[in-house]
Amino acid sequence: MTVEGGHIIRELSSYLNEHPAEKAALMPLYDAARGHVQRRLCNHEGRCPVVTTGAVVVDEGGRVLSLRHAAGFALAEAEPEAHDESLSGAALRILAEEVGVRDVWTEPGLEGPFLVDVTPPGRHRYGPRHRFGFRYLFRAHSGAVFPSMIETGAAAWMPPAHIGINSVRQRLRDFAVDAL
Repeated sequence: MTVEGGHIIRELSSYLNEHPAEKAALMPLYDAARGHVQRRLCNHEGRCPVVTTGAVVVDEGGRVLSLRHAAGFALAEAEPEAHDESLSGAALRILAEEVGVRDVWTEPGLEGPFLVDVTPPGRHRYGPRHRFGFRYLFRAHSGAVFPSMIETGAAAWMPPAHIGINSVRQRLRDFAVDAL
């Protein structure tokens, strides 16, 4: 875990307060982060949960920013780096690096993760580890992406129905993204 464990615990505690039904799925990460904070080291022997962070950016038309990847388009997501102070800051850094998006904002009351999704071992590239993805909801005008990124196909604004992650599509419906 690269972002300070205490930060992960705070973000996760806040999220679980709003989504108590997800507690069972997220407790392995909570326990691991708490262990990191208490011991100040990792003793998970290569099985430490992987934390990723990502930005779900919605424009004024309710479309979601997607980035070009080998298999098509996907949401911006990556592991936080050592210099990242927060998970949401890492998500914004990824956007700036990938497509130059800088003018984004959050809706009041939606500053924390709007979704924490879990991928079990063997269903991702991290081997025998659970992957926990903290996803943050941001707003931006469609013109906030460098025009060359859209023109070259490196990024696109997609309807929520075209997002390939069911839990993200459902949460966007729950938040009534068009009404934000």
